[in-house]
Amino acid sequence: MSRHLEVREVLRRITASARRLLGAEYAALGVPDDHGGFAQFVVDGVTDEQWRAIGPLPRQHGVLAAMLHETGPIRLDDVRRAPAFGGWPEAHPELGAFLGMPIVDADADEDRDADRDEEADEDEDGPEVLGVIYLANKRGGGGFTDHDEELLRILAAHAALALTNARLYERSRELTLAGERARIAHDLHDAVSQKLFSLRLTAKAAAKLVDRDPARARAELAEVARLAAEAADELRAVVVELRPAALEEDGLSATLASQVQVLDRAHNADIAFAADRVRALPQAQEAALLRVAQEALHNALRHSGAGRVTVTLAGTPERGAVLRISDNGRGFDPGAVRRAGRHLGLASMRDRAAAVGGRLTLDSAPGTGTIVEMEVPGA
Repeated sequence: MSRHLEVREVLRRITASARRLLGAEYAALGVPDDHGGFAQFVVDGVTDEQWRAIGPLPRQHGVLAAMLHETGPIRLDDVRRAPAFGGWPEAHPELGAFLGMPIVDADADEDRDADRDEEADEDEDGPEVLGVIYLANKRGGGGFTDHDEELLRILAAHAALALTNARLYERSRELTLAGERARIAHDLHDAVSQKLFSLRLTAKAAAKLVDRDPARARAELAEVARLAAEAADELRAVVVELRPAALEEDGLSATLASQVQVLDRAHNADIAFAADRVRALPQAQEAALLRVAQEALHNALRHSGAGRVTVTLAGTPERGAVLRISDNGRGFDPGAVRRAGRHLGLASMRDRAAAVGGRLTLDSAPGTGTIVEMEVPGA
């Protein structure tokens, strides 16, 4: 569970692990929202067709709701005989034996104990319930046992840590995205706005010189065309970052292929993409690969003077993937770039790779082109 950083994937792993560990026919995990429903509700043991037939996410009622206000387990021989039982939709499978276990914020428990030791006022609401694991229908018949309950308690403790870490990671990613937006706004101001201002002044100068000095006017108009082309390149780069493709719908290969196709039409360089045996990767890894590809392509098209850029994405035997962006441009000395304080986004690319357990390498020298390669481990 702790290997995964996206909350949805952590919830799915917890649910599947609980069902397999305790030999249950069905498992679910609900995370409450603040409006009487569930922010997320993950199931295991139910097909996609069955889940769609069941209908919308359940509301907080009956046994499900009761568990959200408990810090201990609930074990029932038959959930249908529980006083809080409120029924289920027509397409819902029949449930009998039931075991529910809250996932409690471990830090809240420690804080509460510390307050008690210092004779401070206790939080009347108790520790935060991050979610609840629900299991039903013990395989082989019969009910869940004391041993099952203890196993689920241990699993829930690990789940609390994994879920807390995943939430912290997603919060960190949100802050990173906010920083990215601020950087893009800064780039717009520093690059595009200044170029457009220069373009306007140069166009005015050319207009005044048309009658008096046609030769100089032509030179100024050529400068106008150059500035306009640079501004267009800057805007293209910003738009790509502001409108990342929906990886969840299209997948990484299709997303990269689409972006390469757009860039190939927009630039004079020949840009090609190829993919080989690429499996679906965790969402964070796919997002990191996409951002690194965008940054490397931006560098190649803006700084290298390359006539050809090649992007390849290949699966690895370990179920990971390798992204490679190579160009035949003028190349550069990475050490000299660092010493000059110009990083070309290299630090950002390395940080993105490290954040998802990946590795980024760069191979370049003056006159030899550049190769950027990123490898991720997969699930």
